[in-house]
Amino acid sequence: MSQPRSSLSDRLSRAPAVSPSQADHARRLVADWQLLADLSFADLTLWVPLAGGAWWCVAQVRPLTASTTQPEDLVGVELTGEAAASFVQAHRGGEPVVEEPDGTGSAPRSREVLPVRHEGAVVAVLARDRRLSATRPPSQLELTYLDIAAELGAMVSAGTFPPRMLEDAEMSPRVGDGLVRLDGTGRAVYASPNALSAYRRMGLTGDVVGADLAELTRRSATDRVTGEVVAAHIAAAVAGRYPDPLDVEGEAATLLVRALPLQAPGGEHGALVLVRDVTDVRRRDRALMTKDATIREIHHRVKNNLQTVAALLRLQARRVSEPAAREALLESVRRVASIAVVHDTLAGSREDVVDVDDVLDQVLPMLGDVASVGPAARIVRVGRFGELPAASATPLVMAVTELLHNAVEHAFPEGTPGRVELTARREGHDLLVTIADDGSGLPPGFDVAASKGLGLQIVRTLVTSELHGRLEITAPAEGPGTVAVLTLPGAGRARR
Repeated sequence: MSQPRSSLSDRLSRAPAVSPSQADHARRLVADWQLLADLSFADLTLWVPLAGGAWWCVAQVRPLTASTTQPEDLVGVELTGEAAASFVQAHRGGEPVVEEPDGTGSAPRSREVLPVRHEGAVVAVLARDRRLSATRPPSQLELTYLDIAAELGAMVSAGTFPPRMLEDAEMSPRVGDGLVRLDGTGRAVYASPNALSAYRRMGLTGDVVGADLAELTRRSATDRVTGEVVAAHIAAAVAGRYPDPLDVEGEAATLLVRALPLQAPGGEHGALVLVRDVTDVRRRDRALMTKDATIREIHHRVKNNLQTVAALLRLQARRVSEPAAREALLESVRRVASIAVVHDTLAGSREDVVDVDDVLDQVLPMLGDVASVGPAARIVRVGRFGELPAASATPLVMAVTELLHNAVEHAFPEGTPGRVELTARREGHDLLVTIADDGSGLPPGFDVAASKGLGLQIVRTLVTSELHGRLEITAPAEGPGTVAVLTLPGAGRARR
């Protein structure tokens, strides 16, 4: 029997015997258990008890170092009776249970069931299924992996692993990237071939095995301060603490170093150090940072230039006596200033996205500054636009400000008080923007497609050509005024 698929958090919340803190511990375990699966050469499944004696599989992971014994997806499967007998035994006794080897089927396997303990209580069980090995003797690498896996398994049963959520699990070093086993004094007793190669690229010429790895790493670092920090990081793991992964840069390589404490069942301490060569990744990161900084500087300069243009236009408007010319110049000031605000936002952003709400908060006060009507018309915002790519945000802000300016300028003649409501809402993947006023309404026979006004021509061009959307301007169903609706396909998926 199986239950519908859902997230791990949802599945744990439906297990009555699992408290919120225990569920957090289970999530920490699942976030970091690829390490245990790879060292064990085994499939791992996490089982929690349900009412009525059933056991429910809430998570599953397969090893990257061996073929799987569980090709089928077990998440959501329930076991009862004899099939779950070892789960009940491990849960009640609080000790690992080893089942009789199963030699049947296409993938003969052995199974060990580990109790998962948190704050003294067994909250779940971890089944470790390993394919029965061939007759050849295991290599030193395999023996080391299995020894470390046994210690980590004992720490899972004791509730000491993992201590907290692993940050950036995708970037964390894997077992196959490079592994060094340290004894209780911090000396390396085993280093995998990939770990040796990584340290060679760091500039190491001596042996790793037998050396104090913290001191060796410190000497290999090109930056003295970083070397000291990473050395302290490794020493902390030997002392039983869980430091965060760190980068260390050598002569020709940058390594990401993760150190974990190990505690053998007999109480002897040691540490596991995983290393990953991230030279190319960090080089690309630096290139992206340089590119981002250049783009932000360009946006900053464009903003400054646009503000200069707006200031010159405003100065010219003050010197012009013809009202129509002055109005045209002030409208140009508003348009240029709106674009400048978008570039100002992009100059301070780490991503090529714009918080449209933030931009509008800066642009809307400009409408009162350049409108001849003055502050009689009140603009009210409803809903959030969220973040949009810069390519969409710039034309959207310009279109919205044009429509708002038209409403403020033309819907309320001679400073008549009124209200303009700007609403943003989402329907599926579409973003709908509505500008509604309670002013004098549309002239007889108005057709938005045939309008000769410069502002509406700009809006039509922006909406259809840049945003690939639709513009409708109609009278409201009830009462006076005008309603303009922008429909932008795909923009409804904007981040909020």
